[in-house]
Amino acid sequence: MLNWLRKYLDIKMSEQEYVHIPVLLNESVEVLVSIPDGVYVDVTFGGGGHTRAILEKLNPEGRVFSFDQDEMALRNKIEDNRLTLVWSNFRYLKKYLRYYKIEKVDGILADLGVSSFHFDTDVRGFSFQSDYPLDMRMNQEQELSAEDVLKTYSEERLAKVFTQYGELTNGHLIAKKWIQDRKTIRLNGCASFAEWVSPFVYGKRNKFLAQLFQALRIEVNQELESLEAFLTQASEVLKPGGKLVVISYHSLEDRLVKNFIKRGTIDSDNEHSFERQKNRMKALTKDIIVPSINELERNSRSRSAKMRVGIKLND
Repeated sequence: MLNWLRKYLDIKMSEQEYVHIPVLLNESVEVLVSIPDGVYVDVTFGGGGHTRAILEKLNPEGRVFSFDQDEMALRNKIEDNRLTLVWSNFRYLKKYLRYYKIEKVDGILADLGVSSFHFDTDVRGFSFQSDYPLDMRMNQEQELSAEDVLKTYSEERLAKVFTQYGELTNGHLIAKKWIQDRKTIRLNGCASFAEWVSPFVYGKRNKFLAQLFQALRIEVNQELESLEAFLTQASEVLKPGGKLVVISYHSLEDRLVKNFIKRGTIDSDNEHSFERQKNRMKALTKDIIVPSINELERNSRSRSAKMRVGIKLND
């Protein structure tokens, strides 16, 4: 990471905490933790809210492994000898558990939401209101940024990003026009790209831009590929009776989670695959769990959250 950016982030972290209000905190931890001396994994540490709540339900013999690919999140370290923090994307869940000599766990929690810290820290380039470059890298050590995507992707590839990950019906038109304009346009930050795309906006502006920026973020961080890898590994490392709790925030994520818990595979068209035989899961609750009215009043960013719970059957 550039020295100026690291210095800026160090200042930001000294001025404010890595803010992320944990969504569905009580609901998720209550269903997740049933064995006080068990081993649990929080694959999205963030501000540490869920991890802290899990630790509170464990006795001195319990253990928690918490993952986060953003180095800044790990600065929220909780001083507890039962906790092990892992600086990694959760797609490497099995690898790191094996490193720590953990074969099976009693429960796994994933809150897939982007933290308030990322949206509110302009220099990270997640918000369409930011005057800083389009960055959107969760792991600042990786090379590809959102600006790189816009500068180097072909029209076909950009159209796929906008239509599939942003679910925008005019994604192809945006990609075509952007390819025509990008040689003569200088991006001066997230807000300048949001201004450029204004002629294509339909419906509510903020919702449209949120979907567009979501598409770039998903591509930059390979979020769906990581989720697919994580789900498969989660089923493999869970003990029979272990819980998988996933909180998602858009239909692409939720569809993957739903299919996996229901069929044991991420492929909705292949109900009889080998993965279904190997990764036996079932839904613990028939309906999705959503935030209460009280939680929505406290945290408006939780409004799109959907929680699904799977339980591992016998191997």
